[in-house]
Amino acid sequence: MAQRVLIVGASVGGATAATTLRAAGIETIMLEKELVKAKPCGGAVPPAAFREFDLPQQLIDRKVKNCLIVSPSGQETHVPVAGTVPTSDDYVAMVRREVFDGFLRQRAQERGATLIHGSLVGLQVNGAGVEARYRDQQGREHMLFADAVIGADGAYSPTAKFLGLPALPRAVAIQERIVLPPERMARWADTADLYLGYEVSPDLYAWAFPKRDHIAVGIGAGPGHTQAAKQLLVNLKQRLGPALDGGQLVLREAHALPMEPRRHMVFDRAMLVGDAAGLVVHTSGEGIYWAMKSGEMAAQTLAEYLDAPTAKNLRQYERRWWKQYGTMYQFLRFLQWWGYGNERQMEVFTEMCRNHDVQRLTFDSYMHKTMAPAPWLAQMKMTGDILLSEARNYLWRRKPVRELALA
Repeated sequence: MAQRVLIVGASVGGATAATTLRAAGIETIMLEKELVKAKPCGGAVPPAAFREFDLPQQLIDRKVKNCLIVSPSGQETHVPVAGTVPTSDDYVAMVRREVFDGFLRQRAQERGATLIHGSLVGLQVNGAGVEARYRDQQGREHMLFADAVIGADGAYSPTAKFLGLPALPRAVAIQERIVLPPERMARWADTADLYLGYEVSPDLYAWAFPKRDHIAVGIGAGPGHTQAAKQLLVNLKQRLGPALDGGQLVLREAHALPMEPRRHMVFDRAMLVGDAAGLVVHTSGEGIYWAMKSGEMAAQTLAEYLDAPTAKNLRQYERRWWKQYGTMYQFLRFLQWWGYGNERQMEVFTEMCRNHDVQRLTFDSYMHKTMAPAPWLAQMKMTGDILLSEARNYLWRRKPVRELALA
């Protein structure tokens, strides 16, 4: 019997894993519970994803070349999207998940993967293989047998649950898609906005991202603040004010984001990728690229060890992952703690982003997914600017927008 892998979830991570497995000639089944509604998401993708995964440019709604960061007090920092060495890839791609995911899923099927529309309702892993039960759209239950399983099924991952793993701490993101008149839409032609402050996001950030014919306006709220998410979104729209005049709400959507990576992403005959593994980076909440990359790396490792898919063998995926990306994850986790810790730090963070070297190094790491080393003179200048900003904002507190409005 041919070797077979079951992938639970056919979004970006699952579809990429399926394409990678099919390239190795392995029979692959994708089980996806939702093929109609798009996964709610800000939809920012680095150009590295288009290079590494051979993605067509027509998937991009807009190429963002500028970023506006607004502090709690209304300070604005305008940041050009450009790396240390200017290239044609200096942009942030904005995509719609219904288009982006659909392409990846269709490509996996064209390469020979089988897609089943159903929900995982049971999973058993033993020495002989994997037994999975799923429920189809008519409510009927079926059994699937495979040699291994990849869980690519999001922050609430049923795969992880059936493996006996604890739930991860989660943030929640809520966004609205708003169609604007052309004269208003021009404001976001190639610009994405990030807003900081307790009234819009106590521990993450809020955004306004341009898409083909609308903007996505949303907020992120970490554990402990999720109950306030709806009000935070209302506050953001109030803060945007006249910029949304004439806008028409076409969709409201919400999703969960894991806030910590899992201690282990690999078990006997089982692997986790993307949100299911907790691979969302701090500071930005970025997950699309990381889901695709982890799906690819997990599938490559599984193809290598499918004759003996033990946790010991498959753990090579974890070792490769953290060797390549561990430093970046640790740094971005620190940056979230440092930059979003309180509103005075949010003011410092906004000012820090005016430093030319900070801008270049930030987009080097975002666009190319490498931690670019900073020359020591640049490090000294960045440190000096940060210390001055810390002193300025802690000695003379800036009033947040909400307090200024009441003054």
